[in-house]
Amino acid sequence: MGAKIKKGDLVEVISGATQERGGYKGKQGHVLEVIKDSDRVIVEGVNYVKKHVRQGQSSRGTNEGGIETHEAPIHISNVALVDPKTKKPTRVGFRVEEVEKNGVKKTVRVRYAKKSGKDL
Repeated sequence: MGAKIKKGDLVEVISGATQERGGYKGKQGHVLEVIKDSDRVIVEGVNYVKKHVRQGQSSRGTNEGGIETHEAPIHISNVALVDPKTKKPTRVGFRVEEVEKNGVKKTVRVRYAKKSGKDL
């Protein structure tokens, strides 16, 4: 089965606290990574967490460590793909099309936005 959300897709957070209340609802960002086994995605600019990294030395002798901020995964059900036409969240559908390339016919599954019908 094809994936509805893939790496590089533009998605919007559709659940949780609003941005006025310190949450990420309504924020859009690109998917950096999809974690299939736990059904989670890492979205650029969403769900920032601080991680305390132990101080150490790299091979060049520079000190590394301190407090780093980076994105943490969120569940895939809390994000929706953004429609390229309306720039609003939409559901994803699949359409089977026949494509002819170099005289060879091939059936291909194409993702499309359910709201506008536009290919993704």
